[in-house]
Amino acid sequence: MKVQPKGDRLLIRRDDAEKVSKGGILLPDKAQRKARLGTVLAAGPGRRIDTGGRLEMTIRVGAKVLFNVYGQHEVPGQDGLILVREEDVLAEIEEGA
Repeated sequence: MKVQPKGDRLLIRRDDAEKVSKGGILLPDKAQRKARLGTVLAAGPGRRIDTGGRLEMTIRVGAKVLFNVYGQHEVPGQDGLILVREEDVLAEIEEGA
């Protein structure tokens, strides 16, 4: 199934949740927190503005992002894929910086 975000939405593949605690204890599925980090797989064209044009997206495909857990929508039948608005992305993560 192909998913193409509309407006100012991003399609993100959520990173795997931590399966082991910092102390080394194996966590059962119910105790694992859903990850708030992920990779952008697709982006919509941008939000419409009053003049009829579009506000360009600032986050690009392939970016590693930290997102708000409350503004997401899971894609049915696609485990780990979520849709979030660009404004719900809290930060872009640069590897090795």
